[in-house]
Amino acid sequence: MLNPSTIAFACGLAAGAVLGIAGRAGRFCTLAMLEDAFFGSDYRRLKSFALAAAVALLVTQALAAFGIVDLSRSIYLTASIGLGGVIIGGLMFGLGMALVGTCGFGTLVRAGGGDLRAIVVFLVLGLSALATMRGITGMLRVALIEPLSLQLAEGSNQTLTSLLGAGGAARAILVVTIAAALAFWALADGRLIRSPRLLASGLAVGAAIAFGWFATGWLADDEFDPVRVSSLTFVAPLGDTILYIATFSGARLNFGIGSVAGVVTGSFAAAMLARGFRWEACDDARELKRHMIGALLMGVGGILSMGCTIGQGLSAFSTLAVSAPIAMLAIACGAYLGLEFTMTGEWLPAFRRLFGAST
Repeated sequence: MLNPSTIAFACGLAAGAVLGIAGRAGRFCTLAMLEDAFFGSDYRRLKSFALAAAVALLVTQALAAFGIVDLSRSIYLTASIGLGGVIIGGLMFGLGMALVGTCGFGTLVRAGGGDLRAIVVFLVLGLSALATMRGITGMLRVALIEPLSLQLAEGSNQTLTSLLGAGGAARAILVVTIAAALAFWALADGRLIRSPRLLASGLAVGAAIAFGWFATGWLADDEFDPVRVSSLTFVAPLGDTILYIATFSGARLNFGIGSVAGVVTGSFAAAMLARGFRWEACDDARELKRHMIGALLMGVGGILSMGCTIGQGLSAFSTLAVSAPIAMLAIACGAYLGLEFTMTGEWLPAFRRLFGAST
């Protein structure tokens, strides 16, 4: 029989492949959705993301309600809210992905399509994430960021239902209401329905998030060989993948490593089928520097905020963690500043526009 870590890896590979295909063939991109909304008044990608969130929330909470998955074992449902890390890290991550032109998930999608710049981003992002989790910048995280956490009452956690004291039927009503509101906003005007690729990718990504919880919380569950209950996220797993490659004999596979390999594989397959695979590289040293700085900000910021646009925006959201909307708002603000800077080359006008001041 397969051991739990191998099962988790195989499930991560499958879930990641779905995201890789959605990113390449379905044009599912979190930075592009923010850029379209900010500067193009085009909300189709954002609505695809909202649909993914609705599906992930509804299915994940159903799994929890039937006792199939214990979400309290995830890293998101802690007895404190890391406000400092979520806000500062989210801003850093958003700024970094604007400088790179995509997030951690998008980096893997690009790598599967032959983009050599994505390999550099992958390495810098993964190593900086490792350093922030376990290395030298981790000491700064513990000393400066963790004291900014908000401790909750004993016996509670940061789920919205726990903070509101909603259980049983009230919890179910709250979940259905939030999911229905997101789905209605996404589908009501018909624009997303008329964009079948975005519609399909939103549904597929949401299902993949829920499958991640099912895979790690039930399929790979073994009390004698436990694995972490988790779903898709693309910051820490990039570091874990580098560590696994470097220390093969002293490491073990997990869901996150499988998801990293899966996204690259799915993207590669979609690119080859569409005859869109092509080798690309940086135009000059200035572009390379921008990618490396952005990757560093994403690696550090993603660990501080405990996730990326996928990890916090979808996986954490599906658990009803209150950190999820806070992190996504911080990421969106950071991305706006970064996108304005890449277009104008100046920071001050971006700050003025973000905070509504006259120029």
